[in-house]
Amino acid sequence: MNIKESILEELKSAMKQKDTDRLRVLRSLKAKILEKEISERKGGESELSDDQVVQVLMKAAKQRKESIEQFDDGGRADLADKERAELNIIEEFLPQMMSREEVRAEVKKEIENLGATSMADMGKVMGVMMGKLKGKADGSVVSSVVKDELS
Repeated sequence: MNIKESILEELKSAMKQKDTDRLRVLRSLKAKILEKEISERKGGESELSDDQVVQVLMKAAKQRKESIEQFDDGGRADLADKERAELNIIEEFLPQMMSREEVRAEVKKEIENLGATSMADMGKVMGVMMGKLKGKADGSVVSSVVKDELS
């Protein structure tokens, strides 16, 4: 079962259980996936690959993380908690992300392969790393690790 199918199955389950919060998040994800399918459509039907669905989910997760940060900064713990609950539901469908240390190991290898020595090489390293770790690691973590290693 691919990721989209599992989201749709969970959506049905949430409807049966009358879990309104989960249902709202899953419907939102379904809509975002459908929107992406429509934008990718060229002449006929379009079915997203799991990688494309993961991109949609990662974007939704990133939006929630940014909202959590803003609500925490603004002293709105109630709204931040709501966003955290939504983020937890989204993360159920995302593949396991690499830890910071795993990312660091990959970055060190790539820096050595590319011969990068300074922050001037950051763009070159980030381009390779994001292609390599897309869907496996958070971009902000990769960026942070690359900065640490190059400085």
